Amino acid sequence: MSKRAKAALASGLGLVVLTATYLTVPWEGVENRAYWDSLGRVWTVCAGETKGVKKGDYYTDAQCLKKLETRLEKDFRQPLRKCIGTFDAAPISVQASMLDLSYNIGTGAACSSTAARRMRERVWEGACHAMTAFNRAGGRVVEGLRKRREYGDAQRIGELELCLAGLR
Repeated sequence: MSKRAKAALASGLGLVVLTATYLTVPWEGVENRAYWDSLGRVWTVCAGETKGVKKGDYYTDAQCLKKLETRLEKDFRQPLRKCIGTFDAAPISVQASMLDLSYNIGTGAACSSTAARRMRERVWEGACHAMTAFNRAGGRVVEGLRKRREYGDAQRIGELELCLAGLR
């Protein structure tokens, strides 16, 4: 089992803060000043935030974290709880990994995924592995997404790494 994932889980942080701190922010990065994301064709700020962002927006690190935590709770965790009736019954490591996946791919895709189905069935390890399927962009495996979905890299914990750590 990954020592760094085990340490993250032992931190005592709640689900949203755990997800933001150990998964979302490290993988998304933080840009305090709004920038034009040419791939998504949208203004973006903080840790990939696009909702209501306009040219010239600026947020402090603390404001970015608060914005992310609010969005994770309201726009991602709450919908996941509705579409996955067993969401709250899952180990926190599974919940955090699914929450980060949802933030990255959207709740629609997350709720209709095999990972969600396996969570509904309480097949936690299967749910963890099913999340790794979301590693493509434009039909091709993207190395950064593969690392994010699996075991991370030298600096960042991967979703599968954290997910499985809470099961063992």
